Amino acid sequence: MNRAQCASACLTRLKREYPEAKCSLDYTSPFELLIATILSAQTTDVRVNQVTKTLFKEYPEAHSYTSTSQARIEEIIRPIGCYKTKAAHIIESARQIATTFGGKVPADMEALVSLPGVGRKTANVVLSNAFNIPAFAVDTHVKRVSRRIGLTDNTNPHAVEQDLCSIVAPASWGLLSHLLIYHGRAVCKARTPACSTCLLHDICLQRL
Repeated sequence: MNRAQCASACLTRLKREYPEAKCSLDYTSPFELLIATILSAQTTDVRVNQVTKTLFKEYPEAHSYTSTSQARIEEIIRPIGCYKTKAAHIIESARQIATTFGGKVPADMEALVSLPGVGRKTANVVLSNAFNIPAFAVDTHVKRVSRRIGLTDNTNPHAVEQDLCSIVAPASWGLLSHLLIYHGRAVCKARTPACSTCLLHDICLQRL
């Protein structure tokens, strides 16, 4: 079984196992998803969703951040890791969106990664989930699970993204990303993977 065939088998099996797989962040607009994804670095989506309830109520769009203080944003997102840095990134990204992009999040990789605090993973999350543009977000779960299964030999997230995109049809990039994340959280965990009960056990290279 080559890598493309392995990826196809993973997609089929994981779709049956996690039919509800989708972005775990709460959002109602591309802007809210962008901000939530910036906040999600080095913390859980559950915690992000807790703080964005207040954040999005007070600051629902990019222009609403132009008259606020960083101290107020820090106060709201304090339960999140690296909250001071993230508050600065959020305010500056919102300012640039408001002034440079007419208040709308750009649906373009190059424009997205020009924003403070936005890397390829964040941009891919926004492109795939907010704009339905084929994109493969690679987080720690995706990288770990895809390496263990044998879909990639790389450790650099961008290289992993390129490998996965080369063996999966663009229409399935976003879904497979979510499925690998779900499987990484539930079964193929970092320290104690449940290999004996894993539905991918027979096709996994078990790269532990």
